[in-house]
Amino acid sequence: MFGSGRKLLDPAAGMATADRVCLQCGVPAGRAGATVCRRCGLTLGSPPRTEGALATCPVCYRTTDDDGRLPSHAHPSRRLDLVHHIAEHERYPVGDDEWLETLRRGDRVRVGRWEAPFELVRRYLVTGVVDAGRTRASRHDTIVTAMAQLARWGVGGIPAIGDEPAWQEARAAVTELMERYHRGRA
Repeated sequence: MFGSGRKLLDPAAGMATADRVCLQCGVPAGRAGATVCRRCGLTLGSPPRTEGALATCPVCYRTTDDDGRLPSHAHPSRRLDLVHHIAEHERYPVGDDEWLETLRRGDRVRVGRWEAPFELVRRYLVTGVVDAGRTRASRHDTIVTAMAQLARWGVGGIPAIGDEPAWQEARAAVTELMERYHRGRA
């Protein structure tokens, strides 16, 4: 789902249109003759505007640098536009998304005996940051509290004062989930 890495093809020209990408928003050319981004209006391949928001990878949640590119995992000296960066995740996954999908229940994910918002949990597994996104507030249920505690103090640094048994159990469930997710495809 997250790392499809498919190239967009223009059937009329028989060529990959992903080779021409808007560096501002990350959208590939929709057709072979396109020279301007259909989303933000910049010329394809031109540097991003300094005042505009940069594109973010939906797989690893990294925002592109000021040049509209990200470093390559395969060749650290190369810099890739967002489309090629996403395609590279096929060879360099951030975790086992196929396994994580098996725990999914609609827009929620099962973690131990609890459920939490899927996107929030996946973002935490990838980045270690509890962030519901720009315009969303996260529900502060037990799993979100456990993720926030782990993000702040780590696995072994939780203060003993005021620690609830349910939080201890939830932290253990989140830690187990994180270890399995990063172990990769088995």
